[in-house]
Amino acid sequence: MVLILAASFALSGCTKDTKTVEQPKSETKQEPQKKVQDTLIVGRGGDSASLDPAIVTDGESIKIAQQVFDKLLEYKAGTTEVQPMLAESWKVSNDGLVYTFSLRKGVKFHDGTDFNAEAVVFNFSRWSDPKSPYKFQGDSFDYYTSMFGAEGASIIKEVKAVDANTVQFTLNKPQAPFLQNIAMPPFSIASPKAVQEKKEKFKSEPVGTGPFVFKEWKRNDSITLEKNASYWRQGFPKLNKVIVRAIPDNSARFTALQNGELDLAEGINPDDLKNLEANKNLQKILRPSFNVGYLGFNVTKKPFDDPKVRQALNYAVNKKAIISAFFGGLAEPAVNPLPPSLWGYNKDIQDYPYDLEKAKSLLAEAGYANGLPGEYTFYAMPVSRPYMPDGKKVAEAIQADFAKIGVKTKIASPEWATYLDDVKKGEKDDLFMLGWTGDNGDPDNFLYTLLDKTNIPGNNRSRYVNEEVHSLLVEAQSATDKAKREDLYKKSQVIIKKDAPWVPIAHSNQLIGAKAGLSGYVPSPTGSEAFTEVFFK
Repeated sequence: MVLILAASFALSGCTKDTKTVEQPKSETKQEPQKKVQDTLIVGRGGDSASLDPAIVTDGESIKIAQQVFDKLLEYKAGTTEVQPMLAESWKVSNDGLVYTFSLRKGVKFHDGTDFNAEAVVFNFSRWSDPKSPYKFQGDSFDYYTSMFGAEGASIIKEVKAVDANTVQFTLNKPQAPFLQNIAMPPFSIASPKAVQEKKEKFKSEPVGTGPFVFKEWKRNDSITLEKNASYWRQGFPKLNKVIVRAIPDNSARFTALQNGELDLAEGINPDDLKNLEANKNLQKILRPSFNVGYLGFNVTKKPFDDPKVRQALNYAVNKKAIISAFFGGLAEPAVNPLPPSLWGYNKDIQDYPYDLEKAKSLLAEAGYANGLPGEYTFYAMPVSRPYMPDGKKVAEAIQADFAKIGVKTKIASPEWATYLDDVKKGEKDDLFMLGWTGDNGDPDNFLYTLLDKTNIPGNNRSRYVNEEVHSLLVEAQSATDKAKREDLYKKSQVIIKKDAPWVPIAHSNQLIGAKAGLSGYVPSPTGSEAFTEVFFK
């Protein structure tokens, strides 16, 4: 006991004399983590006409629909190949008349209501029924009519809910591009509750199931969208916010991109390509060419009701000079109403060459040896479009060529929504600039949509009617053999070329600029895409 105590005191003394040595602190300072950018600011050429995709035909409106809404089916990124979206799978009957879709479970609209088969039925009933209480003043479902026909001649006979997660479409006759058609943005599924309660306001306060939720629309300025935190695709979207700004002037839009005010800018002037490629902070993106830009004639008005006059004006448009001056080499002259990359294109058709003497000769044959009498209203687009970088300048070039053969025009260029409405009504314009970007990878979407008599008023802005063309296009819709369909489309193009309701001008690649750190963005040939997978490195 004594020995233990003695040892204890000894150890105690040692501990008291021992100095505490601290471990040296690391000299390496930890760098604070940089915050990854999570807001995408997009610059585009014009504002949306409406935010209800069912009642619009313009690409600027569809761009927003792609973010806020989902469809039953969608196109695989960068293609027009159909894949599941709100419908997980589908079956088609042997006779091609019944399509049964199994719907994704647990999906919610942005207002918290359930997506189900009844919601699908509600939307298709709204679009197909001309007496629907949810077709508001001034509304017309032009895309639905273009793709599926009007009442009394509709492709779709019935849409019914088999159960909460199964919806069945019965057709009156087979439609070869049916799956391609319902994957188009105009057939996005909207919240029935929102449509019923908001009524007219739904056009400016959209509610879907998409990756982004609508927050604010400052007319002719910007649209703000926020992340759908309950999106059915787990881990998406990557961004927390998307702001889409309307900047009509191409040069101003590119300057905003260079200054860091934009992260993505559509419709860059081809003249700015070199500057874009030389800027290490930016990247160049080209949208695949799947479009046509054209000059249309209002064929219900004299003298444009005469095919010889329309042919004469085709000879008076110098397409190669226009493409050289305004497309920067990012386009090819258009011969037909659909692009050469699309199956069914008739490559044997010869274009009207630029020949002012031939133009004068045809005008003389039509009874206008001294040129056309009077002055005609020529509508020129106020916004940059994928198929036409600068509609006003192109119109001015055409105006100058027309003057050489005694055709006087005055250019009008109202704001975009008014422009589209005026050209659709066909009361103020004699000639107009417009174009089309393919929606679904089928020739029907160009030829039937834009030039069939059933789409007046609607997407057939020239008001062109040819019974033989109509018969060919309707037969092509129902044919199941692709080779037969191709033959029918080629025959229709021969007739359309002779009737000349348009001057097809160009098929172009849209030039897009973006920040170097932007990733996950795959431009669609259809002209717009969802930003679901976009993020910043």
